[in-house]
This record gives sequence, C-alpha cells and structure tokens, in this order.
Amino acid sequence: MRVGTFVLAAQFPGQGQGEALHRAVRTAEVAEEAGLDSVWLAEHHFVPYGVCPSAVTLAAVLLGRTRRLRVGTAVSVLPAVHPVALGEQAALLHIVSGGRFTLGVGRGGPWVDLEVFGAGLDAYERGFPEALDLLLRWLTEPRVGAEGERFSFREVPVVPRAGELIGGEASPEVVVACTSQRSVRLAAERGLPMLLGMHCGDEDKAEMVAAWARWAREAGRDPDEVARIGAGHVSAGVVQLADRSQEAAETLVKAMPGWLKQGLDAHVTVDGRHRAMRDPVAYTELLCSLHPVGTPALAADRLAATAERTGITRFALLAEGSGDLAGTEENLRRLGAEVLPRLA
Repeated sequence: MRVGTFVLAAQFPGQGQGEALHRAVRTAEVAEEAGLDSVWLAEHHFVPYGVCPSAVTLAAVLLGRTRRLRVGTAVSVLPAVHPVALGEQAALLHIVSGGRFTLGVGRGGPWVDLEVFGAGLDAYERGFPEALDLLLRWLTEPRVGAEGERFSFREVPVVPRAGELIGGEASPEVVVACTSQRSVRLAAERGLPMLLGMHCGDEDKAEMVAAWARWAREAGRDPDEVARIGAGHVSAGVVQLADRSQEAAETLVKAMPGWLKQGLDAHVTVDGRHRAMRDPVAYTELLCSLHPVGTPALAADRLAATAERTGITRFALLAEGSGDLAGTEENLRRLGAEVLPRLA
C-alpha cells in the first residue's frame, strides 16, 4: 500500500495566499520526513479554493526540495494548456528528477479559465480526448505532428525526450482524473490508471474500477496488463488524526466549511450556466464519514477497508484540513508514525 498526501494549497478565511503556498511546500517536506510515498498537487485559477495555478511548476519546486518522494499533479488541467507545452515540462521533470514525477491530467470544469486562456468551452466539452492523445504521443515518440480539430502543426522533434532518462522508465507515469463513465472509458482505452475523487465512497469507486477493467479488456489488453496498469489507480481522500475520533472530526467541521464556502462560491462559469455547489458543512461531514478521520487505528482500518473493497492501494490524502501549518505537520507525522506501520 502506498500512502501519499494531497495538497490543495487551500486559502482558509483570514489567511494570505503566501501562507497557503508556504504550507503546501512544508507539507511535501514533512511528508518525506514522515515516510509517505508521494505528494499530489492540485491546480486552480482565480479562486481561494486552491491558490496554486500551475501544479507542474510547484512540482518542480518540490522535486528540488525532496530526494525520495514521488511528486504528482492532481491534476494539470489539460484544456487550459497546449499538450505539447505540458508534455515538454513533464519530460523535463521526469528526466531531471530521476523518474519521480507523475503527470495527472483532467478536464477541469466549465470555468472562466477557458475564456482567460483562450481555449474556449469546446476544449472542455469535446477536446479532451484529442489533447490527451497528443500529450501521450509527445511523451512516447521521437517526432510528433498533428492534424486534428484543435491542434494542427508540422512534424517536429521531441526535445527533451522522456526516454532519455538513464536507467529508468521510458516516460513519466500519466494518470487521468475520472468523474464520469466517459472519462473512465477514455482512461481504460488509453491504458492509463485513474485518479478518483474524495467525494466518492468505496462503492462508487469499486464500480468505476470494475468498469475501467471491463473497457480495458475490450480494448484488447490481457489480464496481466489490466492488473499491472490497474495497480496504479489512486484514491483521493482526507486524513485527520487525533486521540479521539470525535476530536478529529470536530477539527475538520470547525475549519473546512469556511474555506469550502469562500472557495467554491468564487468559481465562475465561462458561459453563465448555473452550477450548484455542495453545502460546505454537509460535505465536510460526508468526508469525515468516508475517509481516515479519527484515531490512528480507525484511520488504518478505513484505508485497509477501502483497499479491500475497491482494489485500490494508492492513496492521496488531504492533510491540511485544519488550515493550520503546525496542525498539518503534526497530522502528517502521525500518519507516518502511527498509521503506516499498521498497514504494513
């Protein structure tokens, strides 16, 4: 079982953006000290829900600050960037980090980002498969050209090539954030593992894993390959540890709703469509019921149960739910010292 932490760089009420980013960097440093496997970085634009606008840029910083930790994006929003530019960055980080970088990609949402960056709503609604395919070609082929609906250019050499990493994987690991059956099928057909969100319970995640495996087999992959790729699925969640389970839940219910409300309310759709946002208190309580929130023993039991029910053995757990730097660091250290040994 591989347990990592999920970093949103959340700006809690009363905090500055620099404070949130400092906590994000410290989270990665402490995660490595605590023996965690990985850190996963979220990306958002123009909202205090998360103040990191470039997960791949922050990943570069954290790869330089750490020596063992795997650093992944969760996710780089593909419709907002050119796949070749993102592929160049991913290949660069893959090589210079010695293969410690994971590129997580997703569709994002119908937000005003699409207007600001000039991508347009169509890039979100229809363009993700084309962009993903171009990205994957860039990470695996020596020369790439394109003749698609959105991207069209003459063949050019790939520099640097991800395969130039000496003694390591030929290309960086790529995972796809999946929130719908359409994205599950896309990931399965491309032979890519999934990143499943923290809003899903074990039953929903198990159904998505089963659907992914079915579509992967239909795409012509044999059982061994399906099992090998499927071992890379990642389950996102929340972790909060305390000596009493009620105390852990109270910490999150006290801090998270204020952040969720101001962060989610700040999202603006590109075309004015109405997007119903979750009730912050009810959502926090749901997360407490789904994820390792409680004593270290309870947390270990919940992680083990999720792995058994879903088959997923990689976790990206949000540890900054208290909104407090010292509390986040203690939470991570307890995760490493008191939960991980129970999972061994």
